[in-house]
Amino acid sequence: MSALQEIQDVIQGLAERVGPSVVGVGRHGSGFVFGEGTVLTNAHTLRGEGVAVTLADGRRVDGTVAGVDADRDVAVVRVETGGAPPVEWSSGSPGVGAAVFGLANPGGGGLRIGFGFVSAAGRSFRGPRGRRISPTIEHDAVLPPGSSGGPLVDASGLLLGINTIRLDGGLIAAIGADAELRERVDALARGESPRRVRLGLALAPAYAARRMRRAVGLPERDGLLVQAVEEQSPAERAGLERGDLLVGAGGRELGGLDDLLSAIDGAESAIELTVVRVNDERKVTVALE
Repeated sequence: MSALQEIQDVIQGLAERVGPSVVGVGRHGSGFVFGEGTVLTNAHTLRGEGVAVTLADGRRVDGTVAGVDADRDVAVVRVETGGAPPVEWSSGSPGVGAAVFGLANPGGGGLRIGFGFVSAAGRSFRGPRGRRISPTIEHDAVLPPGSSGGPLVDASGLLLGINTIRLDGGLIAAIGADAELRERVDALARGESPRRVRLGLALAPAYAARRMRRAVGLPERDGLLVQAVEEQSPAERAGLERGDLLVGAGGRELGGLDDLLSAIDGAESAIELTVVRVNDERKVTVALE
């Protein structure tokens, strides 16, 4: 049997075994059944608490959001899944060069299957709220727009990851389906969404902050430049202003956004920021919401 025939047989088998579990989420997303009455998808595919789910047989049913982890970009929807079998999780992770198959049902428009290979493993990418998501699997299985939230599987149909974003060069990054993700997803299915801490700031990265300060004649310094402060936010109530440079948080220097996010994660009800305003350095305490 030729290699092409073998690939064809695998794809047809996945369409029969896994295809019934792949659903459309909303108008422009995908997802898959991972338990009775529960669908897993990307958080960024959702709009509000209610969501329409299109099953593999074309039926459109209303679901409700059970839990959302926006930082990890995953969400669980409670919905009648019509007896579709759950996608089984793999016990391992693929290495570079492994053959993978991406499945999707973009907005309920019908099953799509793409075949490709892993180009990189164990990487990370920045999620919609600025946090690093890892581990991720980069692969070149061709999938259409609306495939976010669909499963990435191996030839046996075992779940390897959740297709999430498109990268340069036509690659797709999938969130790795490791044990930690499974624990998070199980918690979301129980309605246990994680706490979302917010400051209410729009920030420029360290390299941009150095360039902007140099442009106006101020000393270059590592930190995060405040580009905007949201009204009625914790940052505004603490007195932060546009143009402030955040150089420390929780007693640690800030070399980049990840340092700030790590300091916030370690804080409880408030966090102390070291702020440079023009050339004046001060301490500001921000109450966390």
